[in-house]
Amino acid sequence: MAPVDPITLGVIWGALQSIAVEVGTTVHRTAYSEQAREGQDFSVAVFDRAGRMVAQGPYSPGHMGAMSFAVRNALAAHPVETLRPGDAILLNDPLLGSGHLPDFFITQPAFHQGELIGFAVNILHHTDVGGQRPGSQGVEGIFDYFQEGLRIPPTKVWKQYEEQEGIVGIIAANTRTPEKVLGDLRAQRSALRVGELRLVELVERYGRAMVFAAMDEIVARTEANMRAAIRGVPDGAYTFEDFLDDYGPGTEPLRVFVTVTVDGDSMVIDYEGSSPQTPSGMNSYINYTRSYSYAAVKCLTDPFGPMNEGALRPIAVRAPAGSFLNPRPPAGGGPRAIICYRTFEAVIGALARAVPERVAAASSHFANPTFGGWDRRRQRRFVAYELVLSGTGARATTDGCEAMANAFNASNIPVEAQEANQPIIVERFELIRDSAGAGRFRGGCGVRRDMRFLADEGKLTNLSERQRFRPYGLFGGEPGAPARTVINPGPGEEIVHGKESREFAYGDVVSFQQSGAGGYGDPLARDPRRVLEDVLDDYVSVEAARAEYGVVIIAGDVEGANIGRPSAPTAELVVDEEATDALRRRLGSHAVPSARHPRAEPARE
Repeated sequence: MAPVDPITLGVIWGALQSIAVEVGTTVHRTAYSEQAREGQDFSVAVFDRAGRMVAQGPYSPGHMGAMSFAVRNALAAHPVETLRPGDAILLNDPLLGSGHLPDFFITQPAFHQGELIGFAVNILHHTDVGGQRPGSQGVEGIFDYFQEGLRIPPTKVWKQYEEQEGIVGIIAANTRTPEKVLGDLRAQRSALRVGELRLVELVERYGRAMVFAAMDEIVARTEANMRAAIRGVPDGAYTFEDFLDDYGPGTEPLRVFVTVTVDGDSMVIDYEGSSPQTPSGMNSYINYTRSYSYAAVKCLTDPFGPMNEGALRPIAVRAPAGSFLNPRPPAGGGPRAIICYRTFEAVIGALARAVPERVAAASSHFANPTFGGWDRRRQRRFVAYELVLSGTGARATTDGCEAMANAFNASNIPVEAQEANQPIIVERFELIRDSAGAGRFRGGCGVRRDMRFLADEGKLTNLSERQRFRPYGLFGGEPGAPARTVINPGPGEEIVHGKESREFAYGDVVSFQQSGAGGYGDPLARDPRRVLEDVLDDYVSVEAARAEYGVVIIAGDVEGANIGRPSAPTAELVVDEEATDALRRRLGSHAVPSARHPRAEPARE
């Protein structure tokens, strides 16, 4: 067949992207759980008939990087010749999917006049799949994934559009939240039906041969663009070291050591030297480790190009078998989400020397706790899922952002959604002053979220990080302030370890105070006017402006325009330029030259 003309190719590419977005929108609008409906903890993609990812929705890279492997594993168990219209294959096996049991992958074929034309695929993080702790993400006391919940190998849960009641019944019997899990599962299936119909419509409009040729061309062009982008990165072997706080109370830090080797138009990411797998839930199966490694490279090389099979081909990701970034089954992996920022940022840190103008400092770490207990008002048991997303790292030309996901595309769950559906009152949701890492460009601020639980028999599974090892700064930028979790903040507050499983009482407040993000560049080079703006916005205190940025801010009298007193003087904060110049000269003369290569730093005692 002749090459696809550019206009037709563009239209088909746009249609494939639109299909992925429509599938995702359907999940978003029909899901039952807060994390899917509000936090967008799901992902979707379109695959060609050979099982290659062609187009994806704008969702989590942790899911998308693993999705190609999940589809291959689904088709290995159920070969193409055994599939019929309306079949849908479900799996959540950690090794075969994205590393933990709550992630349900569903692969559905699309046929046109009896011939396979592609697949619609999605994955959704389910509220609870059983196991030791509500939410199925415990760290403490986990020595294998049999403790973490229901494990499903590749299984046809729908055959020719008919739901298999026995299999669905087993799923419902192994979750604390059957309504949400079955509601979300059926939302996934309904959304894939939309994707199937749209693929058929696309083929009917352009013909199978044209669509197949366009898919081949899209993947080939994506690979070529990615290889060209990698050639723009200087050849070399770049290393980086960072640490996760620990894998539970009383345990040692986990070392993340990466070597990124750039050789022409290809790249190898090798985690040799990282810590061994742990006797806990803190392990990242290889597909999940791959996912965020791919995502980091994509962000630094070809961020605006398509993300499909072609973008993955030039990149190899390796981790030693038996390490916590490639554990041997049946290692636990329920809370593996907390690891993703560290692998993503390790690759970013390694490549900071190669492409300093493209990288960002380390972001504030998110918290992903789960809660369970008895809801007095609704007379039922509940499981609540939280995402507390904080600031992003500073970059070469701008400050970090506030209250955003960094390595994945998710959202803070709205206060109203939690309060309407769970026995929760969110009493504080705010930015933390003086938490951001100082720099010529500062990091994003940490976020504080205080939640009062009106529940009995309360169980908290904490999942937080950067309480010991602060988010790193780059090229003279300072690390962000460390995180902490406390119960009943204030006098008599009780510190909760970042990976602790514990109980709480009716009326207790759990306060998640997340770390600030790292800064970029010398803080003494920051424009004093921007420091003043940060003080006025309450991101930075007057004291921190002086100590960290060398900026002296004072109250000055200026002519105001108060109602009723049009010329009355008012007190306004201003920069004392003379004092600032003198202080910066003094601070600069005592500065210790910083290494150009970033490194992880522990929190100050």
